[in-house]
Amino acid sequence: MELFDRLGVEMIVHCGDVGDVGVFDELAGRECRFVWGNMDEPGPGVEAYLASLGIPAPSVGGLTLEIDGKRILVFHGHEAAFRAAVAAASADYILHGHTHEPRDERIGRTRVINPGALHRASNRTVATLDTATDEVRFHPIG
Repeated sequence: MELFDRLGVEMIVHCGDVGDVGVFDELAGRECRFVWGNMDEPGPGVEAYLASLGIPAPSVGGLTLEIDGKRILVFHGHEAAFRAAVAAASADYILHGHTHEPRDERIGRTRVINPGALHRASNRTVATLDTATDEVRFHPIG
């Protein structure tokens, strides 16, 4: 969070495998969106906790954001809808997790980005995306 504050990050997008609800404590009070990963176990208790923190719970099947006139799709990366979205290449950006490996690849008009991971990864990274300049930067953590 210190890195994000230092860089002036306006919104945090988490691509799933949140793990422990304590992660949401770190995100409380910040503009954030997320998707559930294949290792997450959401339920009514977790959703009530999210609501108490003011964090919107995601719908199943991915998330669509419009930022700076750009269409951004967010998936964890294990979903069939993710593979279909990559094949269609109709969004400006597709953000995903799942592999725990950084990725920055253009497929047609779509830029596919995986920020990496902070858990179960040999090289821990996060990424920043400036939608105004199309700049992606990977940041090693710890």
